[in-house]
Amino acid sequence: MEVREGVALADLTTMRVGGPAARLVTVSTTDELVDAVREVDDADEPLLVVSGGSNLVVADHGFPGTVVRVATHGIRVESADACGGATVRVAAGESWDEFVARAVAEGWAGVEALSGIPGLAGATPIQNVGAYGQEVAQTIAQVRVWDRGDQAVRTFANADCAFTYRHSLFKGTDRYVVLEVVFQLELSDTSRPVSYAALANGLGVDLGTRVPLADAREAVLAQRRQRGMVLDPEDHDTWSCGSFFTNPIVSGEQFEAFAAKVRDRLGTDVSIAQWPDGAGQVKLSAAWLIERAGFGKGFGLPGPAALSTKHTLALTNRGGATAADVVVLARTIRDGVHDAFGVTLVNEPVFVGHQL
Repeated sequence: MEVREGVALADLTTMRVGGPAARLVTVSTTDELVDAVREVDDADEPLLVVSGGSNLVVADHGFPGTVVRVATHGIRVESADACGGATVRVAAGESWDEFVARAVAEGWAGVEALSGIPGLAGATPIQNVGAYGQEVAQTIAQVRVWDRGDQAVRTFANADCAFTYRHSLFKGTDRYVVLEVVFQLELSDTSRPVSYAALANGLGVDLGTRVPLADAREAVLAQRRQRGMVLDPEDHDTWSCGSFFTNPIVSGEQFEAFAAKVRDRLGTDVSIAQWPDGAGQVKLSAAWLIERAGFGKGFGLPGPAALSTKHTLALTNRGGATAADVVVLARTIRDGVHDAFGVTLVNEPVFVGHQL
């Protein structure tokens, strides 16, 4: 366990904004993680648990309490057979993409479409990380946590995690600290059926086709690089939290009102990016909304914070941006989309010490 004071939180986040932590504790084992959290709670001090920092926008004044940085390690195969697949226990501090790379190399199918996503494994169940037709909820068997309320280690089965689109039991609360995640993966040299059109096009296959795991991973990485979604310290388009807004889900009635606004603004022949989401609901494309509201790639340039030049769903730090700069840009886009279409975008990253 390492303890430091006055560490800039900007250095621990992919957006690279945020003031100092009063105290930073870095833990390397699960026991240290539990002990550090208990110590802060016993002292009744503010606590912030930081994983890979890919989903945080920390205020410029920083955090006045203790930040516990998760750096735990361990990947253990608990079972692997043709009938049950591979059951793999992953420590919260393991790099997510390195775990995906190992899964592909080992012939564990089910997370290959989640290649290139920054951050650590323990953060993935919190917002039910997903991309290119896959979500971690499809392969998570259990989530082991420290329950700060009950002061006990608890294990949640998949059905108890309340997974929905970019959400779970663990999101929006500081009660649970993820310690380990258990994945149930298929033993296969080929991917799960490709279910995302752009990915299928990139692979040159039909939707529903299985492809070699390595091919699926490389195709996903290629798609993400085109959108500036693979971290590169030299590319400011990747100084971001990835997709900043979630895709809105509206009722059938709300969709009709939205479609009327689209026709008034853009004409009757415009094609709306949409997907049925069950129970009469419709999922809209946040990127489509942003672009059609007048915010194109690179909106905000020149300036310290701007939309990515590769993808309108990413808000980026062009170098020297503050958290306040990011908030101003995010509010401008959120409010502009609402004014244009009556739809309110919801931020995906977590705001610490301020709000959108």
